[in-house]
Amino acid sequence: MKRQDLDDLVRLRRARDRMDRDYAEPLDVPALARGALMSPGHFSRSFRAAFGETPYSYLMTRRIERAKALLRRGDLTVTEVCVAVGCTSLGSFSTRFTQLVGESPSSYRARSHDHGAAIPACMAKIHTRPVRNGEAGPAARP
Repeated sequence: MKRQDLDDLVRLRRARDRMDRDYAEPLDVPALARGALMSPGHFSRSFRAAFGETPYSYLMTRRIERAKALLRRGDLTVTEVCVAVGCTSLGSFSTRFTQLVGESPSSYRARSHDHGAAIPACMAKIHTRPVRNGEAGPAARP
């Protein structure tokens, strides 16, 4: 692997780490690309090649993952959760949530989540992680 490719991969990992850490901040591809010292187009192509999905898809998956945890608590409305995870459009948030989880945020919030209470947090995170790339269907998750 060339030195430039290794440097790009390091910068891409830092951008991914930033999305994991700052998911609730207003992040977009141009800002992430600037941080990685790449053009937006090169950043998007390189990110997809390295991680198997677009930067936007990765960020939304992280946001939905965090939203699921907040909705399971039950003390916030869907709108409050939407804003808390950094989404600005309730409609886009609900659509993406439904695509990844297989049910609407309201339905997810309303149902009981007691079955996971006895599962260690590290295992619950794996079990409740949203499925990326439209793989979830209504019957995909319990």
